[in-house]
Amino acid sequence: MKKAFRVKSERDFQKIFHAKNSCANRNFVCYSLEKGEQKHFRVGISVGKRVSKKAVVRNAIKRKIRQSVFELKDEISPTMDFILIARPSTINLNKHEIKQNIIHVLKLANLINEKTEREEHV
Repeated sequence: MKKAFRVKSERDFQKIFHAKNSCANRNFVCYSLEKGEQKHFRVGISVGKRVSKKAVVRNAIKRKIRQSVFELKDEISPTMDFILIARPSTINLNKHEIKQNIIHVLKLANLINEKTEREEHV
């Protein structure tokens, strides 16, 4: 995923957190902020040390999350910035389960259409 699609700065993370639009499921917490002037969405990914003390494991989870969001990029609302925070239970999930959980939490946050083409085929 291109860097233009990522929330990187601490200031941007804080803006999204302070908007207080959040929703969660068992494995992820999603904070969102609408930005009307954008051409595409931006995502920030956070996997804390509570998930795993090992950086290798945390980075592997981030890669799986990033890949899942990239595969869903056409269904995600383009005017939104959002942050996905992984919970400790994420460590036990495979790539497909991570993607399904991301779809669920993005639907709860109204960032994705109710029925995606990918879900209909599964």
